[in-house]
Amino acid sequence: MPIKPQEKNYLKMNNTAELLGYYGDDLTHACSAWTSTSRELTDEKIARVSKLLTMLATEGHHTPFEKSGLHFLVTVDQATHIHLLKHRIGVSINGESARYKELKEDKMYIPNDWSNTWHFKLEKFAEEGNKLYHEALEYFTPILGRKRAKESARFFKTFNSQITMDIMFNWRSFAHFQQLRNSEHAQKEVKFLAQEMLDLVKNIEGNPFEHTINAFGLN
Repeated sequence: MPIKPQEKNYLKMNNTAELLGYYGDDLTHACSAWTSTSRELTDEKIARVSKLLTMLATEGHHTPFEKSGLHFLVTVDQATHIHLLKHRIGVSINGESARYKELKEDKMYIPNDWSNTWHFKLEKFAEEGNKLYHEALEYFTPILGRKRAKESARFFKTFNSQITMDIMFNWRSFAHFQQLRNSEHAQKEVKFLAQEMLDLVKNIEGNPFEHTINAFGLN
């Protein structure tokens, strides 16, 4: 028997990030820079990787940092979704779409710096929007067709609704994102996400991007 909208369990979640995989390391960036002279590696050149990467990052020679990749899966509220889309360079983003699928999981984000009273108010407001979303989808499907019903019923979704997104950065774009969003001036939610993503990269076994992290002052 189908679950009625008013009987659904609403999922209150924090914004989350998972590192799906990565390509490259400090040496990848260094070898890219050395392509203009010689990529042949010696012990002496390997010992200079940290200094080289710091010079490249400091002086704005960022092209070598495009030769790596960081692949994340994130679940975020709509405001953070917009922050991820804005002002990006070299970032590939794909996310679940309320236009192409019914959002059966009504994930919502509740700010953790609000009082319990306002937690309750936002939760109830979002629950009502989710209930109307499912009701409108069911009502308009035979009238407008499934496609139009899905893309228009989503107008009932609130700004704290969450979606899951697949994001791929190269290191140049990741550093740009960190400098822009892992900042005291950024909105709390996206700053938290940026820090969580940076922590995931820092904790990769073997610390393959240690010198790159230091070069951009992200330590």
